[in-house]
Amino acid sequence: MDDERLRRHDLTDAEWARLGPLLPAHPRLGHRWNDHRLVIDGIFYRTRVGCPWRDLPERFGNGKTVYNRHRRWSADGTWEQILDRLRAGCDEGAGRGWTVAVDATIVRAHQHAAGARRQPPADVDLARLVPAVLSVPVRAGG
Repeated sequence: MDDERLRRHDLTDAEWARLGPLLPAHPRLGHRWNDHRLVIDGIFYRTRVGCPWRDLPERFGNGKTVYNRHRRWSADGTWEQILDRLRAGCDEGAGRGWTVAVDATIVRAHQHAAGARRQPPADVDLARLVPAVLSVPVRAGG
């Protein structure tokens, strides 16, 4: 398959020049992170295609690495900070209330059938969760 065709959705150099400086620096301790650009391309690919993390093509590196980076940045607010910086000045007439609706899909499943956790993960700040999720009443006995 044509290599150019496979990479048509990857970040362009211009997009990367704008996004790269907004990303967290590599940690001081431990080994260096994999290349942010490669990992972000993997996250975007997985989001666009909808495949499991483990089925990411090898060109994005280890799927677990891509998943862990996405999860870490989702939990610590990095994605929100990036979005805020990128949209600054984009629609000044709407003010801070300006946002983007990415997906409006509704999936309904019983919590036990879907494998829902009884408690949120320990590494995710409860204040970051959607308020509607926190206000859902839990019935005793299931």
